[in-house]
Parts: sequence; C-alpha cells; structure tokens
Amino acid sequence: MLSENLQEVQAKIDKALAARKEAKLTGETVTLVAVTKNHPPEVITESLAAGIKSIGENRVQEAKHKQEALGKQGYWHLIGHLQSNKARQAVALFDLIESVDSERLLVALDKEAERIGKVQDILLQLNIAHEEQKSGFERADYEAVLPKLAAYKHIRVRGIMVIAQKCDDIEEARPVFAAGYRAFCRLKQQLKDIDILSMGMSGDYPIAIEEGANTVRVGTALFGQRDYSLKF
Repeated sequence: MLSENLQEVQAKIDKALAARKEAKLTGETVTLVAVTKNHPPEVITESLAAGIKSIGENRVQEAKHKQEALGKQGYWHLIGHLQSNKARQAVALFDLIESVDSERLLVALDKEAERIGKVQDILLQLNIAHEEQKSGFERADYEAVLPKLAAYKHIRVRGIMVIAQKCDDIEEARPVFAAGYRAFCRLKQQLKDIDILSMGMSGDYPIAIEEGANTVRVGTALFGQRDYSLKF
C-alpha cells in the first residue's frame, strides 16, 4: 500500500512544483515528512526502505516508544504542540522541532540543548489562520521575539511552520500558505540558516507547495487512516 500511495503523493508533489515554477516562486525540491502518528512502528521501517528519510511525530511519548523499539533511524521532526516541561525529552529525541510557539518554550529548549551540548534545530510556528484551538505565534508576539533569538546560543532557527485551517474548499487555505511564504522570505532576509518552510498536510499539501512550501507533513495519504486503538 505504501509504495502505491507514495507514487501518488510524489506525482502530486511534482505537479505542484511545476505550478510553482510557473508562478516564479523559489525552490525546486520538497522534503516529504512521513507522519507516523497512531501508526505502528513498522511503518517507519517501511518508509525508510521506500526512500523517505524524514519521520514526523506529534507526541514525545509516542516517538520515544518507537525509537526504543526500532532504534533512531532517519531524521525526526516533532510536529505537534510541545509543552515546555517536555523540552528535555524532545531535545533528546528530535532532530528538528517544528512546533516552537512561545518564548517560554524557546528558553526551555535552549537550556536543555545546552545541558547535553547540542544545537537544536527548530522552526517557529505561526498561527496565521488565527484559530484559537491552534498553537503558534500570533503576529505581535512573533515580531517581538525575533530580536531576542540571537540570545539563544543552543538553538538554530531554520524557518517557519504553518498549519492552515480546516475548510470544505481547500482553496480557502491558499491565502494562509501565501502569507506563510511571505513571512518565510522576510525571515530569510533577517537571519542566516533559514531554509525550511513547512506547510501542508494530507488534505492540502499540493496547494501549500504551489504557494512555496518546501517541506510537507503527510500521514493519512501515505498510510491510510490512523489507528487510535494503539497505545503508546
């Protein structure tokens, strides 16, 4: 199933990249992050064998369980909301933490990365859709934290993460992704090392790519529906 689904996902990525090229947006490649939340550890092995090197998990505890079962293989993204009291575990488990959404979390991650002698790669999550139930920096808080980032010596900001609102017509998400791309371009002018714009999931990743995303987080389109009976 994964092989066929991956072919379909890759075809949509390629088509979206072609549309982006016509729109003269930057970037010619896309990193596919296989989101393995609520799927058994075996799908990680299958993903790596199929050539997908980036693994995405929403929860620290689930990632810990899977890494203990399989060993740490691939490049791990934390894409779910992270509480600051889980910072120590997250720094130990993940190569890239996409969901950094507060100054308090920045402080915690910097402290824990320093403790183990690591420079932790992160993305700043923006709540462009202004949904109360979604995490992410609001514009004023985001702009206020930018001048402070240089103080965190054990954090390296690599870019921005955006989650669009759920909508019946996915075209409604396009303005959110377009705003994410504009924010990414501005951040590239302000900071070095900015190279990741993570936008788009199974339901909307083609539009996200058309609007400039170079990293997409895809689970259901690769593995089918999640199994919420699995306990980690």
